[in-house]
Amino acid sequence: MSGRYGKLSSMRDNPLHESTDVDVVRQLIRQNPWATLVSSNNGSLVASHYPILLDDLSDDLAVLTHVGRPDDKVHGFGDREIMVIVEGPNGYISPSWYEPGEVRAPTWNFTVAHCYGVPEILSEDETLSVLAKIVARFEQFVEKPMMLNLEWGRPIARGTVGIRIPITHFVCKVKLSQDKSHLTQQQILRELRKSGPYQNDALADDMKRVLDVDEGNISHSL
Repeated sequence: MSGRYGKLSSMRDNPLHESTDVDVVRQLIRQNPWATLVSSNNGSLVASHYPILLDDLSDDLAVLTHVGRPDDKVHGFGDREIMVIVEGPNGYISPSWYEPGEVRAPTWNFTVAHCYGVPEILSEDETLSVLAKIVARFEQFVEKPMMLNLEWGRPIARGTVGIRIPITHFVCKVKLSQDKSHLTQQQILRELRKSGPYQNDALADDMKRVLDVDEGNISHSL
């Protein structure tokens, strides 16, 4: 990764699967708002899992979230960088789905971003605003949405700590069979959409979008 977000390698280096496009990371966060927060506190690694949102008021990449007390103390939020891991759909790819002649190695397809930044602790009012945005993000799809209001939201906010994380650098990998032949890509899509233990429509949708693969009739026999 290069540009204003700097360069850092925290995953296996494979330029074919590396994305330096900040918009790819933004889309990943929008579509997969459940993240893992990882920090180091007093020599111990700490991980927590929380919903995140993009800070749409910022021109730069930044995320908003909250942690329940006392997770802020467990992580030791302060002036230290933390890592936010965001994953897209992922799944197993069998070599039995490949075109004859392809390297027959089983693999795993995925999209993931490791984002780094120093969390900014928000005030109680700012935390309440973040909580309201998170609730609105998910309640909008409920038949009778129950949005956060001051009456029942403020007591909840007091039990949480809102944080904003400006992302200073990231590593993003998009591994979706880019190194395979067009026929193999088609066959993988077909297998991922089959009813069974490896059905994974979300992963197939990601592959189709990134690879621009035609899912028309496939006459080749595996």
